[in-house]
Amino acid sequence: MSDASFADGRDAPLRLQALDAEDLEVISALVQDAVFPITEMRLQRRKRRFAVLMNRFRWEDRPAAERLGRAFERVQSLLVIEDVLAAATQGLDLSDRDMVLSLLSLSFEPGADGAGRLVLTLAGDGAVALEVECIAVTLADVTRPYRAPSGRAPAHPDAEA
Repeated sequence: MSDASFADGRDAPLRLQALDAEDLEVISALVQDAVFPITEMRLQRRKRRFAVLMNRFRWEDRPAAERLGRAFERVQSLLVIEDVLAAATQGLDLSDRDMVLSLLSLSFEPGADGAGRLVLTLAGDGAVALEVECIAVTLADVTRPYRAPSGRAPAHPDAEA
């Protein structure tokens, strides 16, 4: 048995850019339930860039997988946030190199002149807050899709109640 491929699903790798809050909502929905080791988060201060290499659940493929009775998929994706002025974390032990994080959402809190705070909300009350000059976010799939190890789509029963 081999892993799924973009050719199998006739899908191309995602490459999206968010330049405003509405665009960011689309990317937030696509990265919901992405998982990644804490070691895959990087702040590049000189380049004013924050990047995360994550294993993203392919929400856009879920209806086709259900309709065809095939496995759900994940794909490695790179989330890049540009024009970062400062970063802070909450509820994270940055020294725990074995910690695996689960991303719940991306949100933007506007400030003056297009600047503001972009917040990555993580499961377990963790968060990363980025002070940004503007919204400049890119999401790009960087590998072929693979079968989701759990075999299930993520669920949030508390949120649905």
